[in-house]
Amino acid sequence: MKVEWEERTLSSQRIYEGAILSLRVDTVALPGGGVARREIVEHSGAVAVLPVDEQGHVYLVRQFRKAVEEVLWEIPAGRLEAGEEPEACARRELAEETGLRCAGLEKVCTYFTTPGFTNEAIHVFIATALSGGEANPEPDEHVELVRLPLSQAWEMVRQGAIRDGKSIIAIQRLVIAGGPAGRPGEEAWGRGDATVG
Repeated sequence: MKVEWEERTLSSQRIYEGAILSLRVDTVALPGGGVARREIVEHSGAVAVLPVDEQGHVYLVRQFRKAVEEVLWEIPAGRLEAGEEPEACARRELAEETGLRCAGLEKVCTYFTTPGFTNEAIHVFIATALSGGEANPEPDEHVELVRLPLSQAWEMVRQGAIRDGKSIIAIQRLVIAGGPAGRPGEEAWGRGDATVG
C-alpha cells in the first residue's frame, strides 16, 4: 500500500515580515484526512565556515546570543543575501568575522536546522590555505576570535562546551576526515585523541 506523505496547503496567512525572517500560518489538508495549522518561519538560508590552518588549529568565535541568553562558541556564519551563492557568502562571512581569507573552500553539507517549523538551511564549509586580513564585523556584532587545536575543539564538543549545531557538524566532519582534504591519522589534526564514537 502506498503511503501518502505530503500535506496540501489550503490557505496561507502572512503574520510577520522582518529583515531576517518572516512568519506565516498555513492551513493544510492531512494525508490521512483532517485539517491542521502549521506555523512556519521563513528564512533565506545561511552559511557556516570552519577555518583550519596548516598547524591543525581551528578558529572559533565567541558571541552573546540573545535568543538563548548565553555566550556561545561558534564557527563563523551568516545569512545569505538575496541572489548570493553560498560559496561567495562563506568567503564574505569568513573575512568579515575573522579577517581571514582562504584559498581552499570545501563544502561539507547543507542541512535543515529545525524543519518542524522553519525552512532555514545552512551550508557548511571548511576553509583552508588561510591568509590574514582585517576583520570587519557588522555594527551590532561583538565577537571574540579564538584559535585552538582541533583536538581541543572536539573535546569541547564532547564535553558539551560547544552546543551550536552548525559548529558541531563542521568540527565532527573535520575530525572524521582526519583533517582538511582527508588526512587520517595525521598528528597535527587529531593529536591521537580526537576519535569519534
